Amino acid sequence: MNLKKVSIIVPCYNQAQYLSEALQSVLDQTYTDWECIIVNDGSPDDTEKVAKRWCKQDLRFNYLYQENGGLSSARNFGIAQAKGDFILPLDADDKIGPNYVSLAVNSFQEDSFLKVVYCKAEKFGNEIGLWELPSFSLHDLSRKNLIFCSAFFRKEDWILVGGYDTNMIFGWEDWELWIAILKNGGNVKCLEEVGFYYRIKSNSMLRTINSDNEIAILNYLSIKHADFYVKYYGSFKSMENQLREVKRENEVNLKSEKFVIDVFCKKFFGFTIFGKYK
Repeated sequence: MNLKKVSIIVPCYNQAQYLSEALQSVLDQTYTDWECIIVNDGSPDDTEKVAKRWCKQDLRFNYLYQENGGLSSARNFGIAQAKGDFILPLDADDKIGPNYVSLAVNSFQEDSFLKVVYCKAEKFGNEIGLWELPSFSLHDLSRKNLIFCSAFFRKEDWILVGGYDTNMIFGWEDWELWIAILKNGGNVKCLEEVGFYYRIKSNSMLRTINSDNEIAILNYLSIKHADFYVKYYGSFKSMENQLREVKRENEVNLKSEKFVIDVFCKKFFGFTIFGKYK
């Protein structure tokens, strides 16, 4: 079997204190045909010092520097230099399990239609335990992100969609990439083994997306991938008709004294007056 090189891209900005843990998890991989590109995104801390130490330890580690451009820009910069057929982004404060790369490459070899491979995941740091991820479907992907950032994809697909969108400055840039790669077809596989470890910190980006930024992200996704959203939700007119029908049904229900009393009793007392509680 002709196995392929994997490029692991590790952007780093003010994460030097965690970087060695991430790189050690790369070095521990049972699959050996990899390169790891560490991208210093203009970080003011000791990122360069730590990264160069690892580059001396193993020639498969490579170090790049760019002026601060944000996470999407740093990932794109690293991937552009990558020699691998398959790409794995890894944030500098996270870790991967020793079999993750091997299992992912085998999966790509077995299924030529496979576009994204991810795995079971665990949280560590300020919160520990299995990260309960929902099952994947394109319809559910239209509603929320279902795949964490450290999933495998082909470099050719990254090129095809134009890479990570640097307009996604508030986060969820990985969600946008999965939509771009998958909306026109292709298989997705979740490995049964825990292969990704996500560090929970008090200032994690996913925890700092405020409501205004969330609205901006969703509006941007709706415009950029209008074809994807229309496919699953219909046109704005069909959505308006659906909302009008729901409103009509609610108005009819609220006019029913029986309905109002039943809802009140079920919510506050756990039983209904006129019907059997379910």
